[in-house]
Amino acid sequence: MATNEQLEGKPHWVFKKHTNDIKKFIDCAIYLKDNNAAVSQESKSNMLHFLQDSNLYKSRLKSGDEVLDAMNHRIDGLNYYMFGYSSKLNGKKKFIFSPLGNLFLKHLGDKKKLEMIFATMLFAIQFPHPASRPSLNFSLYPFRLIFQLLLDSRLAGKLYNYELISFLIYVDKLNQDVYEELVAKILESRKLTSTEKLSNLKRNEHQIVKSVYEWQYYNAKLISSLGVITTVTGDESVKLYHPTKEGSKSAPTPRKISDDYFSLTETVTPYVKKMLSNYSVFETPIALNNRHKKSDDVIKAIYSFYPSELLSEIGEEQDATQVKLLKLPRLIEEYSTNPDNKTADKFEDILEEAFNMFINVDATKLSGPGRTDIECLYITENEKFAVEAKSTANKLNAINSGRLYHHRQLIGAKYTVVVTPHYVPSVKFDISGQDIVIIKANTLSEYLYNNIVSDNRSMDYGAIHEIVEGNLGTDISSAVSDLTLTHFG
Repeated sequence: MATNEQLEGKPHWVFKKHTNDIKKFIDCAIYLKDNNAAVSQESKSNMLHFLQDSNLYKSRLKSGDEVLDAMNHRIDGLNYYMFGYSSKLNGKKKFIFSPLGNLFLKHLGDKKKLEMIFATMLFAIQFPHPASRPSLNFSLYPFRLIFQLLLDSRLAGKLYNYELISFLIYVDKLNQDVYEELVAKILESRKLTSTEKLSNLKRNEHQIVKSVYEWQYYNAKLISSLGVITTVTGDESVKLYHPTKEGSKSAPTPRKISDDYFSLTETVTPYVKKMLSNYSVFETPIALNNRHKKSDDVIKAIYSFYPSELLSEIGEEQDATQVKLLKLPRLIEEYSTNPDNKTADKFEDILEEAFNMFINVDATKLSGPGRTDIECLYITENEKFAVEAKSTANKLNAINSGRLYHHRQLIGAKYTVVVTPHYVPSVKFDISGQDIVIIKANTLSEYLYNNIVSDNRSMDYGAIHEIVEGNLGTDISSAVSDLTLTHFG
């Protein structure tokens, strides 16, 4: 293990703390779901009173006193463990559930399914993480690395807390060489006795005690309670002390650490193997500071993780269109980078299916020279509109409004909806004053998905139609996002 001086100030993983009880997260999530609640101070206060009145939360403060730290911690935990994310609507924060978060709540009565879903949530956690400021120093999937090591035959299916605290939490990025070096360090450390390992930890207690506390007291217990790992307690232990703050008269706070190890449970092991074969430990996480994407688009992409392998594992009926929609933003990027532009048809096919998901829209792909990509009939008002699929390796840099007008004339369409992943600001001038609107692909996908998981089988295009007619010549992505937040926050 590194010396005290070497660890001083060294960046390391920071795990979420404050609760190791999944029920607290569930109570919070159910309240948010049932009340379409914002996560403003007032809303969190209402949630606190509701949980207190329902005997789901007991405050340690005197009657009449109130702090919202407990509610903040629960919402932060939901963000961290990929249940969903907070977004703003008219300046107020609201909570949007992720696909995995919705699926978890759907199967609360099925322990085995929850184990698989939570394991998948851990697969989705990346560093950098939108809900963890310290994670900005890293570029890897931390739990995928833990899973990969637990399945590495050289490590006998187990990891010791000592190994996680001494080596893993300092890995900032991952490739095959780094992984092999990590395995070598772990194997070398296993030549030490339990007493020697605990002595090493004691020598560095002020630098590592917080990490020990986060992992052993919170994360390991939470993950174990959900059946993903099982922990075996070691025979020997040592107390590590937090450094005493300057001027403090209190005794230093101790944390006990044992020479424990943990393994994957038999239930999740086959599934984790399958997932690692399709979602590599060496995959590069989504950058939070992508220069070509807005921050909210990045967050939507991170929280849209919803692998078909999970749906098959838990016997969830798979809607092929739904799965495509959830992957839409990444598929757009994949298709648009094709140098020969051979994948434009795939994008159009997906959008044809997407618009046909509305109960009162009949969409037909036309495409071809001089024609709109997709012809849509809004059945309620017996009006046509056109959809143009604009996939591009770079930002969409122009829209030929005259050509789109001609496309509308050919089919008698009232307006055109342009669906694209991203565009340069000047494109807004191209459509100003025209019967054209732009919508970001992942914004459309998010709206459709939330309708699907809410079991809205009668998805009405009317709300989108009203937004389009009231905002012709503009980008309606923000308005559609607000619609999503209003109905499904």
